[in-house]
Amino acid sequence: MLRLKNKFTVKAPFSRDATPIYSTDLEEGVLGKANNNGTILVSDKITDPAERQSVIDHEKVHLDQMKRGDLDYDDENVYWKGKKYSRAEMQEGAENLPWEAEAYSKTDEFKKY
Repeated sequence: MLRLKNKFTVKAPFSRDATPIYSTDLEEGVLGKANNNGTILVSDKITDPAERQSVIDHEKVHLDQMKRGDLDYDDENVYWKGKKYSRAEMQEGAENLPWEAEAYSKTDEFKKY
């Protein structure tokens, strides 16, 4: 009989976060975007790894909101818990928007960037 002295655990591949993250040129003032296809875009202008991770963490909150069915969007509107917000009438990314308030509250580090 063979006995192992050291116990170890192996995580299954599907338990890892496999969110596709792409660095790209984003419009002025935009650090990141969560897409409703499950991907995240991060500004290629970000050079600090801590800032990049904070942006990713913030955008992952938005992906979670979409998975829950609370957040959705199209070219003209953002939909939060059944309410429609016109993109033309809002400042996207503003901390007072309900989906942003949740994301900012869960990613305090993001505020310093």
